[in-house]
Amino acid sequence: MRRGTAATALVASLALAATACGGSDSGDKASGPVTITWWDTSNATNEAPTYKALVKEFEAANKDVKVKYVNVPFDQAQNKFDTAAGSQGAPDILRSEVGWTPAFAKKGFFLPLDGTEALKDQAKFQSSLITQAQYEGKTYGVPLVTDTLALVYNKALFAKAGVEAPKTWDGLKKAAATIQAKTGVDGYWGSTQAYYAQSFLYGEGTDTVDAAAKKVTVDSPAAKKAYGTWLSLFDGKGLHKADTTADAYAHIQDAFVNGKVAAIVQGPWEITNFYNGSAFKDKANLGIATVPAGSTGKAGAPTGGHNLSVYAGSDAAHQKAALKFVNFMTSAKSQSAIALKNSTLPTRDDAYTAEVKADPGIAGFQGVLAAAQPRPALPEYSSLWGPLDTELPKIAGGKESLDKGLGNAELAIAKLVPDFSK
Repeated sequence: MRRGTAATALVASLALAATACGGSDSGDKASGPVTITWWDTSNATNEAPTYKALVKEFEAANKDVKVKYVNVPFDQAQNKFDTAAGSQGAPDILRSEVGWTPAFAKKGFFLPLDGTEALKDQAKFQSSLITQAQYEGKTYGVPLVTDTLALVYNKALFAKAGVEAPKTWDGLKKAAATIQAKTGVDGYWGSTQAYYAQSFLYGEGTDTVDAAAKKVTVDSPAAKKAYGTWLSLFDGKGLHKADTTADAYAHIQDAFVNGKVAAIVQGPWEITNFYNGSAFKDKANLGIATVPAGSTGKAGAPTGGHNLSVYAGSDAAHQKAALKFVNFMTSAKSQSAIALKNSTLPTRDDAYTAEVKADPGIAGFQGVLAAAQPRPALPEYSSLWGPLDTELPKIAGGKESLDKGLGNAELAIAKLVPDFSK
């Protein structure tokens, strides 16, 4: 970790002497290899061991670089890095959620990677994911893993009920009623989290904001229609009542993996946990389909995932080592290894080997990536879900009307993007 800000991004050796941790990681013959710090925000239990193994592999092939691996809880990492980068102690590399990337780039905390070793394989990556790592025409992250939402379902329960994966939300309602009638279990259990409601907005051709027009659209007619459809999926035959408790996510997941509900909307980060459930001991029983479409006839789901970004405040020697490490971690070989161990989705086509695609979960989610919709390069965008995470449970729980809740969300979002009109 080095002291500094973006203004010191490519400062020469004087900065190195003044800021190197302990004075022992400058990388010359007297002081030994450069030691870089990586903050990994992956799941410490299910995913981190794979990354630790790759760190050792990198170090074995690059004797001039040591990697200090630090696993930082995902829900703490954004604020922790923001604080560290603004003062001192920021890591050389951050596993940055895609929504954080433009925000930190705007603050000058991330190094532009265009033309560097980190991005020398840029043509191999899915172009939409590179675009999502950009801010004002420059690229500030290399995509490491990607994800999106899909309708995941229990094939056995669907077959017993004689239904197929629905193409529309109305079709899902009908399928849920049939599943309950023929199997005795609920057909669908929805979430009150804003991220999971995003597909309803895309299905109506809208979003929380129109970034290009600089307008808040969360309370627009199209958005009201979208959230109205979302709300309707908590009430009806085979539709589970909204869970607004703090443990709602765990309740939904547990019900699905143990065959107590036939379908939910979920992302690939839960693939390994699906397989641990009693309903999916046979991995082939896991069905994955594109999220249902709205009245526009088009389906859409948010694009998530993580980039590897380099701290702009590190000195030149550490940045050079960090760029080499980022290139290694995002290579086809590394991404394939990560996919095989963690069941996450690679970001480059050449990492989808036959062995990787033999995992039905990965193959299934790869098949729905076409419906993934990149987020706008708006630094505040990820924070816009916060007001909705406050209002949507109240709406779903019957504590306030849809109009009231969306009106409140509009006011709160307008404060986050004060230069947007309503």
